[in-house]
Amino acid sequence: MAGISDAEFCLKLIPYGFDMVTLGGYNADMETCRAGRLIIGRGRPEFDFDFNELPAVVAEEASKIKDRFDVRVSVNLRATEPEGIIEISRLDPVDVVEINAHCRQPEITRTGAGQAMLLEPEFLGDFTREVVRKAASEVSVKIRGNVPEADTVLISEILDQEGCSYIHLDAMKPGVDRADLELVSRVSGAVRRARIIGNNSIRDLRSARAMLDAGADGVSVARAALSGRLSFSLSKL
Repeated sequence: MAGISDAEFCLKLIPYGFDMVTLGGYNADMETCRAGRLIIGRGRPEFDFDFNELPAVVAEEASKIKDRFDVRVSVNLRATEPEGIIEISRLDPVDVVEINAHCRQPEITRTGAGQAMLLEPEFLGDFTREVVRKAASEVSVKIRGNVPEADTVLISEILDQEGCSYIHLDAMKPGVDRADLELVSRVSGAVRRARIIGNNSIRDLRSARAMLDAGADGVSVARAALSGRLSFSLSKL
């Protein structure tokens, strides 16, 4: 996922071999909704829904996908409190809710959501535990690797201990136009239960296989899919 991902976008990409697609990122509470509107105000595309509209919006979008394809639907959510994410987990067509500890837009991080959560690993652990305890779906956490002052491996261990089903790792390596596969290997070696979804610079089957060889259990495709088409099929992995 890069930017915004709705049902129309996901439906274009499923035939390229995806077994799970992600809707979002959505803002799931008042603070992140306000932040999202500030982001829109400076010209960056964002979903623009009040948080109390979100369950109906997500249910409709997820159902559009489920009506056409037998795939799992994940929903990426930014929030300062767990309740909005837990509510989305209870929607019938939602298989996975994903806590967004990844967004680096300053309007979001100033609320304490998104990437800012990586700088407060105890808070992120407590947040994840609450969502896992009350969610009706599986729980994923999307994190960004190599954030200054954040220990990606330690954070992954905490998330694993708190019971999330997936750690969606953006293996970003600052200043380098490729994934940090060494980081993927370190995280994979530290995590015992959660499945690792490797993200960053998946442009073709070769880069996807390299991510899996580094220890990821699956891969996600973001910028290479922005056009709604891929030059390769993940079904060939």
